[in-house]
Amino acid sequence: MMQQIVLFVFAFCCGGFACQAQDDEMKALLQQLKAGKEDTNRINILHEIQNSYLDVDNDTALYYNKQAEGLIDKLKAESQRHRCYHAFVKIYHAKFDNEKALEYCLKGIDAGKRGNNLFQQATSYRALFSIYYNLRKKDSAIKYGAYAVDLTEKIKDSNNIATMYGNLCRIYQGMELYEKGIEFGKKGIADGERYNDYKGMLISMNNVGNCYISLSRYKDAIVIFEKQLLAGQKYKRIRSVFNALLNLGSCYYNIVDKENLHRIANQMRSMQSTFDEADKAGTSFMYSVYGYDAMFQKKYPEAEKEMLTGLAIAEKDSVTSSMETLYLALSTLKYCQQDFKAANYYDEKWSALDKSLRNKEISEYALDLETKYQTENKIAKIKLQESELKEKSIINYILIGGAAALAVISLLLFINYRHQQNLQQQRISELETEKQLTATEAVLQGEEQERSRLARDLHDGLGGMLSGIKYSFNAMKGNLIMTPENAQAFERSMDMLDSSIKEMRRVAHNMMPEALVKFGLDAALKDFCNDINQSGALQVSYQSIGMGNADIHQTVSITVYRIVQELINNSIKHAAAKTVIVQLAKENDQLNITVEDDGIGFDVSSLYVAKGIGWINIQNRVELLKGKLDVQSQPGAGTSVFIEIKT
Repeated sequence: MMQQIVLFVFAFCCGGFACQAQDDEMKALLQQLKAGKEDTNRINILHEIQNSYLDVDNDTALYYNKQAEGLIDKLKAESQRHRCYHAFVKIYHAKFDNEKALEYCLKGIDAGKRGNNLFQQATSYRALFSIYYNLRKKDSAIKYGAYAVDLTEKIKDSNNIATMYGNLCRIYQGMELYEKGIEFGKKGIADGERYNDYKGMLISMNNVGNCYISLSRYKDAIVIFEKQLLAGQKYKRIRSVFNALLNLGSCYYNIVDKENLHRIANQMRSMQSTFDEADKAGTSFMYSVYGYDAMFQKKYPEAEKEMLTGLAIAEKDSVTSSMETLYLALSTLKYCQQDFKAANYYDEKWSALDKSLRNKEISEYALDLETKYQTENKIAKIKLQESELKEKSIINYILIGGAAALAVISLLLFINYRHQQNLQQQRISELETEKQLTATEAVLQGEEQERSRLARDLHDGLGGMLSGIKYSFNAMKGNLIMTPENAQAFERSMDMLDSSIKEMRRVAHNMMPEALVKFGLDAALKDFCNDINQSGALQVSYQSIGMGNADIHQTVSITVYRIVQELINNSIKHAAAKTVIVQLAKENDQLNITVEDDGIGFDVSSLYVAKGIGWINIQNRVELLKGKLDVQSQPGAGTSVFIEIKT
């Protein structure tokens, strides 16, 4: 008899293979963290660091995520809270602490509801399903699994459809509806390949393979698990690789394929140092695979040693599934050695454990039925009492209701009157705000259109004329006889003409940078910062994250360019800064702009009464894009400006 491996694959487990590029990226992140201010950008950096450590060093990941949580509380950055809570869920799941994972999962659902964010809620409900399943609370797992599927389909979240089908496959397997589970699991594999969701694909592969094992269709299971093994290695998912090896070892044992079992056992030994020792179920079962391999090679003492090692781990942590498997394996081994007394001993151990588990299931089922019966009985009694009380009180209700009706109606009329007044006033305020924004937008658009027109006129009109004049003068020079003094004056005039052409082109470029129109915001800002560096007025460091393929509307690009241009001009004119850091980051539909200088700083409260045209233009442009503006500064401590814009 073969004991199926029940190792549920969590939807967001992460791989642990590091490379040189990741090391360099980590060094850069830690350097930014050390030099950064306590703002929302620092929260983003902490999140990137903890995510890089996840599954590689979970304790370090936990340390940095706790720092992020503290900063979120301090800054009241509610938009960052769900991401932080979900990171805790992933970390505690990787540490096999399901109780803690459940605590932060429920917090994540609450944060998603407060922000009315269905994507965040769907993410947390998917995690909740997995946690309840790991806690063996099947009713709750089925309930929240079905809810997560409905919500994921409702928001058309293609990144998680494959995972949800894989989870459905696991639910139906637990209900012993294996064919139904295979049907949903195959959908998960197909969608995982279609949407490049390799995590969901691996989850679905693992669960479809386990359904095949439950049906004793070992050859079908082997095909799936061999694919899972290759995909897990390709995408560097150690846990998926480990699960595939365990399941393949069990399948090859059951079909008595000695060569492939030996291959799997050797591959498992070569990778053993990379497996998570906290996974006691997987570790104990791993030794059973070693034992199967040695037994097939008739190395009985070695097989017994491996199986007893696994049994010791399973018994120490009460991993009953592995204990049953190893009792049966040791019984079979002893029969091969013709040690019938020992074989009978392990048979009895297995039988006693199986009986205990069945009794426990029956007791839990009976207790659940009793609880439901008592609950229903209490509800029935409460309803009866409520009915009797209702009959006795109905006359009193009529009398009291009649007396109170007039007062309630009067109050409601008054409240409705006040409410209508408030709505009218609110609408007036909204119209005034909308009118101001429309006027501001018209002014800014008109300004940019005029800049573009002037830039074209200067470059194409005046620039062409000056270049033509220069060409004509050069042609005339060859046909004129001039004294040395006149020739020298002519050359000075030509130099002045060249300077005029360059200055005209510089002015046209400042009015509407050619790189902004042709190559986009990232290239334009990079050119602008390089020009500032070359001028020697200021040392500007420009960084861009996620801007490689970013598609940003031209109106937004021009507005952001002007904002950064004005902020750097302020650093030069007012802050007496020596260095400035400009960072542009695109994450999903949010564009983050950070400009920090090491200048003299100022009292932020003075901004509320500021009347400078530059600062008013910055505020108007941010409001036009419906963005958020955060300024951090103190006298003598430099200035940090952070802007969030939905694109």
